[in-house]
Amino acid sequence: MIRLIRQRTIASFISLIGLIVLVFFLSRLTGDPTDLFLPIDATQEMRDQFRRLHGFDRPLIEQFGAYVWDLLHLDFGDSIRRAQPAIWVVLNAFVWTLQLALITMTLVTVCAIVVGSLAAFRAGGFFDRAASLVSLIGASAPDFWIAIVAIVLFSVQLAWLPTSGTGTVLHWILPIAVLFIRPFGLLVQVVRGSMLSALSSAYVKTARAKGVKNFPLIFVHTLRNAMLPVITVMGDQAAALLNGAVVIESIFGFPGVGKLMIDSILQRDFNVVLASIMVTAIAIFIMNLLIDMAYAVLDPRIRY
Repeated sequence: MIRLIRQRTIASFISLIGLIVLVFFLSRLTGDPTDLFLPIDATQEMRDQFRRLHGFDRPLIEQFGAYVWDLLHLDFGDSIRRAQPAIWVVLNAFVWTLQLALITMTLVTVCAIVVGSLAAFRAGGFFDRAASLVSLIGASAPDFWIAIVAIVLFSVQLAWLPTSGTGTVLHWILPIAVLFIRPFGLLVQVVRGSMLSALSSAYVKTARAKGVKNFPLIFVHTLRNAMLPVITVMGDQAAALLNGAVVIESIFGFPGVGKLMIDSILQRDFNVVLASIMVTAIAIFIMNLLIDMAYAVLDPRIRY
């Protein structure tokens, strides 16, 4: 187990280094922040002073070296727009994204496991066909289109739900519902396929011959052995929720790290962009590590 964790940590660290290099240089291609933060009639002296203050007057490779040196001292730089440490700006927004992702993924996991397991147990029946149809539609529908349709229907036409913000429980319903649909559709299909394979195993037939009731047969005897491919997809979808929240948060005006990232790119607030990417990447790396550990718990052979 320790060897597995060490290998995954080293691989994640190497990926993070490559990500920092890529994002740093690509973000500089968006333009000079001076044009956004200073008035049109600013003098050349004011522009030069602004660039010196934020280090934009130095060669790009020297800027990168200075940024890496600061990172080694856990200094992510300051936000130009907000005049405060970039890491605190990102962490405050990331809390909102993490809450949104955790609530959505919890609902997706519970609902998909129940629906997929019951569909597999009654394979070919009405419930199985209905669940397969709904899950395929959900897995195929684009999030941004669903979000726009949901706003038009539930916020504009029916006036049941607010279009943006986080003030009440009602503000969370549309973002969670939109983010729920795609991973639910994918996970139901995976759970169903994995459970169908497990239900045809010899040990399940033996349990049935011994008179084991349906509920413990599905959710105790069969589910654990069917969970490995399900956990893989769960991890992928959880990471997709963190990344996909960029679009959904922008549409619903949700104050998460996705919306912050988009705003910071448009504002050329480079330190916030880099901090947002790194915090999101580290969260995904930690999530993948936890998934690997879950593999080892479910299947002891993986530990070795």
